[in-house]
Amino acid sequence: MTEFSFACTGVRADRYAAGPTLVFRLRVTAAGNARVHALALRCQIRIEPARRGYESAEAGGLADLFGERSRWGSTLQPVQFAQVSVMVPSFTGETEADLVVPCTYDMDIAATRYLTALTDGEVPLLMLFSGTAFTGAGGFRIEPVPWDREAAFRMPVATWREMVEQHFPGCGWIRLPRDTMDALLAYRSRHALPSWEATVQALLDTADPPAHDPLHALTGITGRTDP
Repeated sequence: MTEFSFACTGVRADRYAAGPTLVFRLRVTAAGNARVHALALRCQIRIEPARRGYESAEAGGLADLFGERSRWGSTLQPVQFAQVSVMVPSFTGETEADLVVPCTYDMDIAATRYLTALTDGEVPLLMLFSGTAFTGAGGFRIEPVPWDREAAFRMPVATWREMVEQHFPGCGWIRLPRDTMDALLAYRSRHALPSWEATVQALLDTADPPAHDPLHALTGITGRTDP
């Protein structure tokens, strides 16, 4: 069987993609300068949070995922990031290919919450490979890519932030049930509010008047505005 090895040589944010997308550059090597007609490759990408340190602010943002820092010895477990496929065209010995990974800014996803909490440095990733290889110098031979093929890579946090800013500049994102969205839309239409930001701000202003405003405090108790 052909011995395959893999390495990740870089990553970039795809500024022309319709949604948030990272492009990892893979180097694929077939031992013995073997001829590979095609390689149907599957790649599972995991975040390995135990392989880096964290500042205090980052630790606070990770509390909902891993609990208090004192518990991290047992709770800092790998987080699933993505599972994608790629078809590598014909090569002999070694080649490089792009691994395109669509991403999400959904804060209900553990990987997104983890990445958003990081302020700087690198994200420790582990890429696990499997798939099917079509090899042979004089014909086709079908071989599996062993499940133990893997490659470690440290993705700059700045690359993730660049990708997010391309599609959601200066914004956050939350997911709401459909009935809640319908109620918000009805509230927005009823009050002729120009945007979702204005809608949420109006609700916040109504629900929680600023504590430092003595006029709001007075009217909240007496219901009167007259001196």
